[in-house]
Amino acid sequence: MPSGKQRISRAKSVPKRASKTDRRDDADSVIERRLGELAEAVNIMIPELSARVAALEHLLVEKGLCRRADLVRARQFVDVRGGSE
Repeated sequence: MPSGKQRISRAKSVPKRASKTDRRDDADSVIERRLGELAEAVNIMIPELSARVAALEHLLVEKGLCRRADLVRARQFVDVRGGSE
């Protein structure tokens, strides 16, 4: 005696995986996009940081806490240390 229920196939189609080349291209495009975003962020931040450093230097000299020559020597020291590492 049939139960009146029909059998329905529950098999799901498995999506085809992208080839290694396609996945590598996708990963490369994601990395390239992310690097572009980081470069844009750095290009925005550097002028802002430079302006803040200049303002601090101005205040140091104005308040008599150091001389301009001291700031020049400090920058030279940083330039020398930055190049040796």
